[in-house]
Amino acid sequence: MSNEVLWILFALINFGLLLGIYRIFGKPGLFVWIGMSTVLANIQVVKTVEMFGLNATLGNIVYGTAFLATDILNEKYGKKEARKAVWLGFSTLIIMTIIMQFAILFNPGENDIAQPALQSLFGLVPRIALGSMLAYIASQYFDVWLYAKLKDQFPSDRALWIRNNGSTMISQLLDTSIFCFIAFFGLYPFEIWLEIFITTYIIKFVVAALDTPFFYLAKKMPHSD
Repeated sequence: MSNEVLWILFALINFGLLLGIYRIFGKPGLFVWIGMSTVLANIQVVKTVEMFGLNATLGNIVYGTAFLATDILNEKYGKKEARKAVWLGFSTLIIMTIIMQFAILFNPGENDIAQPALQSLFGLVPRIALGSMLAYIASQYFDVWLYAKLKDQFPSDRALWIRNNGSTMISQLLDTSIFCFIAFFGLYPFEIWLEIFITTYIIKFVVAALDTPFFYLAKKMPHSD
């Protein structure tokens, strides 16, 4: 199976699982998903793949589901609940980073096989870790604010796609800008840095578009606490 086909299938599975956990557990399920997705995205991002002729990192799909989850919370439960979820995800990311940095400091046993893999996954370069955390909190908080503003301007259910796509696509541009600047600017020639920036945003843009049908399905689900 090609990476392109697998990527589309992977996106559908991610969004389907998000709807599933929301259908079963309601609002608490979305909170759990946001915390989980931030951790998974930062693990997956260390793997690079080639798709559609572009070099890209994994993690963009599951990271995109966090934006979908906050949009659902904003739409159905209000801005206050969406902001609470953003801080939950941010706290989860910080806690995971601190705990795993300590975990890899332990001297491995003679028969240990996990240390090299753990160092690869969690031995983050400080500026990459900083970029990831700042990009997350800034873009997610902006997404919640912008979604509420768009909801005021386009309140009808027919404009759901405007609220969802508008807030997420613009927020993902902010996220990509902050992360790429902090993590990579100055490490590569400007042309290479620009290519990384554009490729990363294109993928996030596509993910944001793909989540639209799932947002409509979530809207139709009954409220649940």
